[in-house]
Amino acid sequence: MFVGALELDVLLGDVHSLKQKRSVVRPIVAELRRKFEVSVAEAGHLDLHRRALIGVAAVAADAEHVRDVLAACERLVAGRPELELLSARHRLVGPEDD
Repeated sequence: MFVGALELDVLLGDVHSLKQKRSVVRPIVAELRRKFEVSVAEAGHLDLHRRALIGVAAVAADAEHVRDVLAACERLVAGRPELELLSARHRLVGPEDD
């Protein structure tokens, strides 16, 4: 079993309140869940209205599948015009990792 985690640090465009931030971040989280069947949550920068940290997790029997899914999630977020992807951090844990 392999577990992959992805942290996406994003800068939101024309957002001036936490309410507007939610209206941008929630659809992205929902689309990632629906399209890739991964676990997703807004996991950081909760008190900042122009920044968000989106966490994505995937589990599979094959490490390459986990990498492919997380890379596709990163591409989807990077392609969104209403935000700028500042950084993406990938982690993979497998059977040899204790």
